[in-house]
Amino acid sequence: MIFRAFFFAVLSITATLQAQVKKENIQVAFLADVHLQDLYGTLSGTDYKGVINPKDGKPTLLRSMDAQLHSTRIFNENYFAFIAALDDIAKRGIHYVALPGDYSDDGQPVHLRGLQRILNEYSTKYNIQFFITTGNHDPVGPFAQEAGKDDFLGEGGKRRPIFSKEGMYNPDASKELPVIVTPDIAKMGYTGITEYLHDFGFFPKKENKYWATPFSTYTPDDYSFKKAVDQSGLEHRIYDVAPGYTVPDVSYVTEPVEGLWLLAIDGNVYLPKNNGNAADPKNYRGADLGYNNVITNKKHLIAWVQKVAADAKRLGKTLVAFSHYPMVEFNDDASPEIESLMGKGKWQLDRVPVEAVAQTFADAGIQIHFGGHMHINDTGTRTSTIGNTLVNVQTPSLAAYIPAYKLLTIKPDNVLEVETVTIDNVPNFDALFPLYEMEYDFLKSQNAKDIWNKEILNTKSYHEFTDFHLKELVRLRFLPDDWPVAFKDFMLNASGEDLLILAGGNKKAINKQLSKSNLKPNDFKKWTGLDLVTDFYRIRSADQLALADISKERIKQCEFLAKSFAAQHSVNPENITQKNLGLFFTILHKFLNGDPADHFSVDLKTGKVKDLGK
Repeated sequence: MIFRAFFFAVLSITATLQAQVKKENIQVAFLADVHLQDLYGTLSGTDYKGVINPKDGKPTLLRSMDAQLHSTRIFNENYFAFIAALDDIAKRGIHYVALPGDYSDDGQPVHLRGLQRILNEYSTKYNIQFFITTGNHDPVGPFAQEAGKDDFLGEGGKRRPIFSKEGMYNPDASKELPVIVTPDIAKMGYTGITEYLHDFGFFPKKENKYWATPFSTYTPDDYSFKKAVDQSGLEHRIYDVAPGYTVPDVSYVTEPVEGLWLLAIDGNVYLPKNNGNAADPKNYRGADLGYNNVITNKKHLIAWVQKVAADAKRLGKTLVAFSHYPMVEFNDDASPEIESLMGKGKWQLDRVPVEAVAQTFADAGIQIHFGGHMHINDTGTRTSTIGNTLVNVQTPSLAAYIPAYKLLTIKPDNVLEVETVTIDNVPNFDALFPLYEMEYDFLKSQNAKDIWNKEILNTKSYHEFTDFHLKELVRLRFLPDDWPVAFKDFMLNASGEDLLILAGGNKKAINKQLSKSNLKPNDFKKWTGLDLVTDFYRIRSADQLALADISKERIKQCEFLAKSFAAQHSVNPENITQKNLGLFFTILHKFLNGDPADHFSVDLKTGKVKDLGK
């Protein structure tokens, strides 16, 4: 009896060691917020194929430059960036790729078919397994709904509205072409999206060693592929988001390779707008608030995550969670200052997860989580009151500055390495420029207000293109929409020298401090307040990656100003500008000194994050 117990103990230890050896150096790439729009897709129910690109003669379904320069994401060139990222992944020999939501424009059939085609191609050619979870753009709501866009680019530089149903839009003939009607631009719900993307994690595959959902009645110990298939239909994966409002939850956990569990969380919570018809797709709010609504209206998910984490620990699996929404505050703990400076509801502060989110999921057993949604590069950590640490990795978008993906490598001794791979050079990123030239000429002929800067068409790389996109976004949207008018006007007219003077102290004292920091007063004359605001957004968007576009001297000058404003012991409460400058530089200082977000390791035993880039 003793021998038998000893034999099974040795067998168990051997199996665990073998699993650990197998999972070491496994790599998983995370591509968030791809927002694929199929430029060369086919629309059913119409002969329209898109505007002809004079550069290559191809009919192209693209959105206008004006539209994408007012959006937090690029609509068109990210198509080519996605291909470039997948090519890079294939070249590196990576076989597991996770997409944490917003992989399409708005979950439309034309774009989902394009995504399906591309993923199938790379699956077949390079033996890559893709694992997808939902985002607030896919699906936009739990059920399908009629929709469309009025900002596609058409012949002669005019806008071409495309809608899924007659009568949804009345075009202005002076600047818009007639409406194209096609069902392929409608927004699909859970059913349509999971049908198109059936093979990419949402349903079990025989080659995977385990697959389960929050509603599975089996356990890892009595798992079979047949059981998984039998319980995988959406009719088995539903819950009441509110009394009488039943919607799907397509979360799942899978083991694609021995020892690795990928936990794909569906963080979408579609709350009803009123007490109307539960089957009406328009009667649900969007899901962009993420986990703030999960902890109140999707509590079954938390219990399931806790069970999955416990099973993973018991079986010696490395559990890696991913979802669309961040689990930890993503502003380097500067959210209070941002609200004080910008105002309540600005800067997408409603998307910041409350502290209870991180505490809840840390105590549920999540140690590392890859999120998206915000189109930023960031790392955030939280340790719960009982000592559990959660590391939240914000994955950059391929459709924003700086385009990149995260590469996870499982190392020995429960250490994970995370590297940020930038996609700087993208073949064909300028393929659509002749069409934008046509758009620009039309806007000029109409004397349109606030026309976008044509210099963007002189960019020489995708990195440079996304940087220009950010600068135009700052000018056309962020400054007008988010900033207090007086402070915005001040910054647009200020120089670095002006800020240095306002930092306080007499000229002699300032020069002395500058000398100690190896800085010169004249260096501050070389840049403007707008330059600083642009760098502010670069750093917020790309974290450490932004240092490729900002000189070390500028960073040093910013830190000097931040320190100087922080040292001011008394600020005249009536001097709003000086107060706002103090807040601004406090935020910037926090952005510059957050957790490492480029190349780092996470020790799952201790929760420690170590910068590997220094």
